[in-house]
Amino acid sequence: MTLYNKGGQPTKFDKYGNLDGIDYVILNIICYDSNVTIRPVGKSSASGHQLKIKEDLIKWNTVDSVMFANIFDSIWNSDSEECFRCSDLEWSNENRTHCIAKVEEFLSYTNDVISLVVSTLCILFFLITLLILGVFVSYRDTPIVRANNKNLSFLLLVSIKLSFLSVFLFLGRPVDITCMLGNITFGITFSIAVSSLLAKTIMVCVAFKATKPGSSWRKWVGVKLSNSVVLFCSSIQIIICMTWLAISPPFQELDLHTYPGTIIIQCNEGSAIGFYSVIGYMGLLAAVSFVLAFLARTLPDSFNEAKYITFSMLLFCSVWITMIPAYLSTKGKNTVCVEIFAILTSSAGLLACIFLPKCYTILFRPVMNTIRINQRKTINSV
Repeated sequence: MTLYNKGGQPTKFDKYGNLDGIDYVILNIICYDSNVTIRPVGKSSASGHQLKIKEDLIKWNTVDSVMFANIFDSIWNSDSEECFRCSDLEWSNENRTHCIAKVEEFLSYTNDVISLVVSTLCILFFLITLLILGVFVSYRDTPIVRANNKNLSFLLLVSIKLSFLSVFLFLGRPVDITCMLGNITFGITFSIAVSSLLAKTIMVCVAFKATKPGSSWRKWVGVKLSNSVVLFCSSIQIIICMTWLAISPPFQELDLHTYPGTIIIQCNEGSAIGFYSVIGYMGLLAAVSFVLAFLARTLPDSFNEAKYITFSMLLFCSVWITMIPAYLSTKGKNTVCVEIFAILTSSAGLLACIFLPKCYTILFRPVMNTIRINQRKTINSV
């Protein structure tokens, strides 16, 4: 078959199906809004032995997809005059002669300074929480510890310690088991912590109503009500997490297409409904605790910690509400950093708002504790 070019000269196909004597121009198609621009960025010789590309002229689309990324996933074999595609885990070298492994990206313990910083903060906060727990155990018979249900305080401190330790599940190379344990652990531990604060707030309200003569609320004063609140609220979160794991659990995912030459190793939530159900239920518990604590903040009760719970829940809700859009707008290890920041900030906020004022009074203002004891003895004797 013979074709004629614009000059009227005959042109034939060679044995490889290429037009004899014609060089191929490689074009870069650039789409921006409704405008389309086409510009040459290289050429291939008629014989097929030479492929020249000017990489600095190529305009990539890195928002939704990478245009013509397959060019860089292939190598040129001049002997067989064929282009061989590299595997999904590889891409071509600069000379397009060999396939080389893509760079793996995840929050590494050894290669990322942020992992070292996060690990140090987690250990530091864990030791501080352990120290506060030791103080509360040592002064467990004092009014400031007993007045707000010491068992709930111990449970809250333990859950905060576990939340700090859960951060280590998000560091390192993600695998299926760490993806599942990381999301489930922080969801359950925070639910126990917020449920404990909710129970504390409810007990403040019940104790105030029970002080009125002939009140029927006196039968609700005790550990049974607080334990029931924590058990019921935490059980709902456990059921949500188990359902999430049974239907569509989190798993390791390799993102091969977001960045050329890079494999993003990350955790896929599996079921987005399951993930946001866990976050949403935590938010619901925090919102209820905030409203009750705000209403009970001015009740005339000794060691009323409702105002501290109000501040802690306000901080908790602010952190997790801010976390959601940041989580959705990031990729790879930046997403993990956002989640770690939310866990550390909210846990440290609970620790500071609830327990630091009590520790200050116990360790540095013991006279206030003694005065409160004498006042109670006088009131009881009257």
